[in-house]
Amino acid sequence: MLELAFAMAPPPEGAEQGGGGLLALLPPMIMMFLIFYFILIRPQQKKQKETRQMLDTLKEGDNVVTLSGIHGTVKKLKDDIVVLQIDNNVRIRINRTSISTLKESGKD
Repeated sequence: MLELAFAMAPPPEGAEQGGGGLLALLPPMIMMFLIFYFILIRPQQKKQKETRQMLDTLKEGDNVVTLSGIHGTVKKLKDDIVVLQIDNNVRIRINRTSISTLKESGKD
């Protein structure tokens, strides 16, 4: 019972209390943010930039793959609509943002 009384008593004069407050937490928080930035945020921004650039340079005759996996050739481009030929006499209209990748023209 006596130990409990000592544990509840305030610290004696001149004794330092533990912890450094908010200033002690700042460097680990900064390090965690930097790790998240370089591992998660920065690569995602780079990939978005590459995708946007690919969609902006899209032209008629390009072989593309849509997000749903449809392979086809770009026949017509409008503002945000692409007419995609997927077979003889089969054309579909899709949004420009639905295009996932640009295939090399030599490969099928």
